[in-house]
Parts: sequence; structure tokens; C-alpha cells
Amino acid sequence: MEPRCGKILSDVTKPTQDELSLLFERLHDCTLCPRECHADRRTGKLGYCQSGMGYSISTICLHRGEEPILSGKNGICNVFFTRCNMRCRFCQNYQISRNRGPIHEQQLTLEEVVDQIEQILDCGATAVGFVSPSHFIPQMRAIIASLKLRGRKATFIMNTNAYDKVETLALLEGAIDVYLPDLKYMDEGLALEYSDAPNYPQVATRALTEMFRQKAAEIELDENGLIRCGLIIRHLVLPGQVKNSLRCLRFIATELSPNVHISLMAQYHPIPAVSSHPTLGRTLDQEEYEEVLCEMDRLGFNRGFIQSLESPGTYLPDFSQSHPFKDC
Repeated sequence: MEPRCGKILSDVTKPTQDELSLLFERLHDCTLCPRECHADRRTGKLGYCQSGMGYSISTICLHRGEEPILSGKNGICNVFFTRCNMRCRFCQNYQISRNRGPIHEQQLTLEEVVDQIEQILDCGATAVGFVSPSHFIPQMRAIIASLKLRGRKATFIMNTNAYDKVETLALLEGAIDVYLPDLKYMDEGLALEYSDAPNYPQVATRALTEMFRQKAAEIELDENGLIRCGLIIRHLVLPGQVKNSLRCLRFIATELSPNVHISLMAQYHPIPAVSSHPTLGRTLDQEEYEEVLCEMDRLGFNRGFIQSLESPGTYLPDFSQSHPFKDC
């Protein structure tokens, strides 16, 4: 399959105002994500994600803790949307991702969002990452369009849980430069128990297949070694769930390509809500991670990133602070 990055950064992908309006109209009867709640997000009768029409954002900050080709020495500007279309019991961003109760969030205007992003880009960041945007696709597209209208040529990254509809992802072809999805589960029972995500394996594998169709396995780097276009698939190895991790890697290798860039993460750290859980209440064992690494090698993966077992606790944010990460 030929690399498809050359055409992605073209300005022909800028949406018109009418196209953006049509995207926002989809929130009146929302079926953007696989939940298909049909919620009218203009009203107080919200759907699963408990999100409205506006720009509900916890933090816009500089972050240096991503993979090296994403953040580089200057960091990446990450936009953290609030709430989520999944309910992962172990989510490290639980202060902003919960769909029940109070969270740390701001209701911003589009201009305020773009102004904050530009301040960070002016400090040397060259990429904008949208974190958990699956339920905020129209808002993400509007932010990208506004930045382009201001002459910004940043790399736009969609950092998603992969609980995304193919039809929605197709609307992003040409707008998103880098897809950064998680593949969390190939075990449907585990997806339900840990994340309340029915049919997650089927949904996520279709979503990754669509991302792969758009980007293929090759990535494009700039003169500083930072990614400009492509696909990186993340997988967090969970304690006690090695078989699930092996199945995730096998899907990528056999159904997509072993040449896809993989980020195999060992950073799992139990949050207070799962501290007493029999498996989620502990960190990953060395033997567990090594078994997954061995399968990664056996399947022929040789592009991507791994972590040390010292990672737990390193990447934990505190969204009650103006800068949630220590390196922000």
C-alpha cells in the first residue's frame, strides 16, 4: 500500500462555513459516536457523554510527555476535551473524563480556544493534539479551520480511544494529519467490565482499519524528526490481562500491517477508584510486559516505542492545577 501523507496537508481540506454548520447540526440528533444516543445537545437532555454544543475543555497546555516524534524538545499543544464516550474505570484523566458528577472544565468560546492554542504555538510547539475528541468532532473541526484561517500550519493530531464510527472518521479525511488511537481491547467482556463499551473490539478494529486506509503504515517526518502525517497505534498493557494485549497486537499485525508504528505502554497506575480491585489495583509486572514485548517481536513489529517499568506514576496528571503535567 502506498503512503498517503503527501496530500493530507493540502489547504483544499478546509471546510466551508456551510460544512461546519452541517456538522454542528448533527449534534441536534447526535449519532457521532457508536453510542448513537440521538441526544439533542442544544438542550439539557444530554446523551451518554453528557456534553453539549459548546467548547467544553479542561486544559490547553504544553506537554512534553508524548512519544518523541510527537512532542520533540518543544512539546505539543494538547487540547483536553472533557467527558468521554467511554467510562474506563482506571482512566488517569478521571478528573475531567467522568460523565457523572463535577469535573474540572471550562466553557470557552472558539476564539478563546484558538487564542490559547496560538500562545503555545508561539512558544515553539508545532503540533496540536486533540485528546478524547470523539464526542466533539464538529468543535475539533472548527478549531482546525480557525487556526488555518489565521495562517497556522500546525500538525493536527487526533488522540482517541478508537470508540469511533467509520462514517465519522471519513469526515476527517484530509483534516487530521496524525491519528493516535488506542486499541484497548480485543476481549468484549473486558471492554464491558472495564470501560462500559459494548462491541468495542468490532467498533475499534473497524475504526483502525479506516484510519489505516487514510494513512497506511508509513509516516512522514519533518526536518526535526517530528511527525507530520501518519498513524501510531497505542496499547496500554493492563495488569492481569496479557492475553488481551497479545490479541490486540495480533489484530494489528495480521489485519493491518506489522509495519504500523506501535506505542506499547507500561505506564498503568491504579487510580483511587480501583485501588482495591484484585488486578486493576496494582501496577504491571515485569514478566507481563516482557511477554507482550516478545509477542511484539515475534509478529515482526520493528517501528514504534516501548516504556520502562519505571513509567507508572510518571505520566499522572493533576487537572486541578493550571498545568496538569509536571513538565507543562
